[in-house]
Amino acid sequence: MHDRRTASAAVHRLPLVKVRLSAGAIYVLLMALAVLFVGPFVWLLLAALKTRDEWAAVPTHILPRQAQWGNFVHALTDINFPAYAVNSLFLSTMYAVLVTASSAAVGFGFARLRGSGKRGLFLVLLSTMMLPQILTLLPTYVLFSKLGLVNTYWPWVLWGFAASPYLIFLFRQFFAAIPRELEDAAIIDGCGWTRIFLRIFLPLSRPVLITSFLLSFIWTWGDYIAPALLLDVDHTTLSVAITAWYRDPHGNAIPTVQAAAAALYVLPALLIFLFAQRHFVRSVVASGVKG
Repeated sequence: MHDRRTASAAVHRLPLVKVRLSAGAIYVLLMALAVLFVGPFVWLLLAALKTRDEWAAVPTHILPRQAQWGNFVHALTDINFPAYAVNSLFLSTMYAVLVTASSAAVGFGFARLRGSGKRGLFLVLLSTMMLPQILTLLPTYVLFSKLGLVNTYWPWVLWGFAASPYLIFLFRQFFAAIPRELEDAAIIDGCGWTRIFLRIFLPLSRPVLITSFLLSFIWTWGDYIAPALLLDVDHTTLSVAITAWYRDPHGNAIPTVQAAAAALYVLPALLIFLFAQRHFVRSVVASGVKG
């Protein structure tokens, strides 16, 4: 009898052991992925602390013999780093606010308003996400050039008002999950669609609003092609300045100073993401599971 009880208890413990092993394997996998994603940033920091000889050495020295903190000083002083950072901050914030507002409005329309052809129009909208940016690059430049908008920030204003297909999808999924009873009660009280959107749906979508702002801010902050194509030297962003204007007297690029500038360039986006990651995860779960 005692042997039977011992065997039965061992059998009941087997699933628990499997669960623990599975959880341990997941944690190991997550740690490996974390190292994989953090690795390039760590390599960037190490490169920023090297001399030019150590950078070009073969075989490569992983750790610098002596940290060259002066590279960060040169990154801040060799070009007008604060001015280009302000340009990037202004452009990214302006676009993020506009595209978040417009995408929320369009997503609300697709989620709650009724109309013929809405489903087909939504499929057409989603299909635009499959177009590579390189296909629209030349026509976009020609269009803005004809309108006299090159070397201005108006292209980003127009892009912001035009909304983003991915963000529209995100808002649409979130708004579609909100109970219709809230909407019906507001209509009975005499609210129009604009008031319903502003007073009920928009306050409930705070996680998605933060996620939309975060994603669109980082898209613009990290964009190189559009500023290089559409903006002049005075109006360009930090991404263009870093790649173009850290040069020695012979016109050669200084990779260690560029690495230091790139590390400083990545820092604001990294801090914003760490601050808002809780809202980001919440919005993705709500939009993807409930939709």
